[in-house]
Amino acid sequence: MSSHAPQAVGIIPENTPIRVVPATALPHLDGALSYRCDTPLHIGQLVATPLGKRQVVGLVIGLADASAGMTLKTVSLFHADYRLTPDMQQFLDWVAKWYLEKPGLVLKMASSVPSALKDDALSIGYHVIASPDQAKTERRQNILAELAGKLPETLSAIRAMTGATASTIKAMCDDGLLAAVPIRPDHSANQPDHMTIQDRLKSLTDEQSDAAKTLAKAVTAKQYSAFLLDGVTGSGKTEVYFEAVAAALKAGRQALILLPEIALSQAFERRCYERFGFRPRLWHSGLTDSRRRAVWRDAIRGVPMIVAGARSALFLPFKNPGVIVVDEEHELSFRQQDGVRYHARDMAVLRAHLSHIPIILSSATPSLESLVNAEQGKYHHIRLMSRYGAAGMPDMALIDLSKTPAERRRWLSPPLVDAISKALEQKEQALLFLNRRGYAPMSLCLSCRERIVCPNCSTWLVTHKSAGELRCHHCGHNSQFPSICPSCKTEGMIMPCGPGVERLAEEVSIRFPEARQGIFSSDVITTPALAEQFFNAVHNDEIDIIIGTQMVAKGHHFPDLTLVGVVDADLGLGGADLRGGELSWQLLTQVAGRAGRAERPGKVLLQTAMPESMVLQSLIHDDRDGFIAAEKAARKDAAMPPYGRLAAVILSGRDEARLMLIARQMVDHWPNFDGVTLLGPAPAPLRLLRRNYRVRFLLKSERDVNLQRVITSWLAAIAIPSAVSCQVDIDPVSFF
Repeated sequence: MSSHAPQAVGIIPENTPIRVVPATALPHLDGALSYRCDTPLHIGQLVATPLGKRQVVGLVIGLADASAGMTLKTVSLFHADYRLTPDMQQFLDWVAKWYLEKPGLVLKMASSVPSALKDDALSIGYHVIASPDQAKTERRQNILAELAGKLPETLSAIRAMTGATASTIKAMCDDGLLAAVPIRPDHSANQPDHMTIQDRLKSLTDEQSDAAKTLAKAVTAKQYSAFLLDGVTGSGKTEVYFEAVAAALKAGRQALILLPEIALSQAFERRCYERFGFRPRLWHSGLTDSRRRAVWRDAIRGVPMIVAGARSALFLPFKNPGVIVVDEEHELSFRQQDGVRYHARDMAVLRAHLSHIPIILSSATPSLESLVNAEQGKYHHIRLMSRYGAAGMPDMALIDLSKTPAERRRWLSPPLVDAISKALEQKEQALLFLNRRGYAPMSLCLSCRERIVCPNCSTWLVTHKSAGELRCHHCGHNSQFPSICPSCKTEGMIMPCGPGVERLAEEVSIRFPEARQGIFSSDVITTPALAEQFFNAVHNDEIDIIIGTQMVAKGHHFPDLTLVGVVDADLGLGGADLRGGELSWQLLTQVAGRAGRAERPGKVLLQTAMPESMVLQSLIHDDRDGFIAAEKAARKDAAMPPYGRLAAVILSGRDEARLMLIARQMVDHWPNFDGVTLLGPAPAPLRLLRRNYRVRFLLKSERDVNLQRVITSWLAAIAIPSAVSCQVDIDPVSFF
């Protein structure tokens, strides 16, 4: 966490002056203060650190130069095991320096479960002692199936996973289905026996087997290497990288798999159980404190395990990592957009490098950054060109809305309606994709033509008809749907405009009244448990038509789904977003990949008013290489990432005039660095956010320029008042 590598010091004797980084924001360059230890400890030790009137977690980074007679506060040890490895210390230091963040805030992400550092009393856990078919009700059968393969879980953890009440669990114990045993809350649930891990190469195709052997060999070599596992949708990428995970477990090491959505976690749990006979340890914000505590403790103690988690899992203090996998590496959800702004994919590569282990970046639609890294030899490029088994790639076609438009105030064109009807007749499932939450993206007064906007943000309010509300998807503001226009006070003239998934569901109900439908969006699917219920309903043929946002495009396997209809394929194609075309191509390719993943052939229909778009033409002609070549050429000509570098500096505050005054002062202090262009200041595209006005600078440079040093030098010469927030965004992926 210091600006230097961890000091090569053995045991630090008691009463020695030490430097400690408290897990909080401090203005010092290395975020550290001087303390004294009351017991012998090591560099990297996590300690209870007095800071004012409170105690915070701290990291010992080295010895302090204490002058004679100087009085230092004393830190105390949590546990001898709770020590970060030198490579983990370097990793935290690198993250802080790369993203120009306070070291203490980065440490806070690695010590995100403060209760894990404290001792616990024994509690009661419950584990399965009967098979699901011995239960008399479907509810109990589901509970037993969910807990199968797990070590004892606490009542609160079981309730979070299954919704079961305490009385249900007690009754199942009385009936001999579950047993209650004393446990420690940090028990090593699902700890694999590395002697029993078997490989599955015989069940893989030759193409998959060759790839799996390459990855497993890299894990066994115990040295850094980076792989881009690039396979078409349905090609079995997960089964391939599972063999690398198996190699890590056989060696008694830890495996980390980063997932783009927590909604995927329970489905992923099931796949791990089918492959390994035990479930992975999950890590995301929706877990109980006791489950997060258990994972954190076993990570720092080096317990062999698989952790599958959201981007924050990258900061778990693994003592003995063996491999890192980033699944769907192209997903922008790996980029943290508030707090410490980091990209989990990029930092996962750094962490693997510092820990001398392989990393696998897996995707059917790799990011341009990863493809260029593979092209330049930084990554090994592994291609999987065929779908597994009898499945073939779906047929794709465009529906030109200028020739076959939908009816007025309807959103499904005649060709798509016909295709849905045929799928339903053949007892097949259909997916309608529209990347818009809610009922309508905006509401308009027909009298004065004013749009209803958020009072806190410069954005339209989204109509959510099912809740009877208007909502802001940026700040969370909500209000009842108005009967009177806020601008002209006319009554009854507010009209929702455009479709969201709720409005699409309304049309489906009218057109196909007998069809069973389900909406898959973040407004409806709010927990992994609800996602699991939805997936089960689809797999059990209880849903005929799925209506979903981008959440439905991420790695789901629906064997009976043969038709995908993209309701608005033009979303994202307009605008000035650097990655707009790439993101649209990735999203549409991924959602198209949900069709025809089993024996039945798949079909994808894309409704568009822009049929000549390069993105859409590349999709229907299966010209991935042509699209990527054109994207690379455009970026290269403009010296944009991955061929150049970007950084944003955003000022925000309540007084817009004051912001612009400070911004002009910043321009006056700009020292004209060679190879760096300063763009701005300008009002941000989202000019008002959470009642704060926003002004942006964009710095553009060549690849080899140290933008962090440029920004640090520039900002050091400017006095920014406390009422103004200055945020630096290194390598931004969004420009709102």
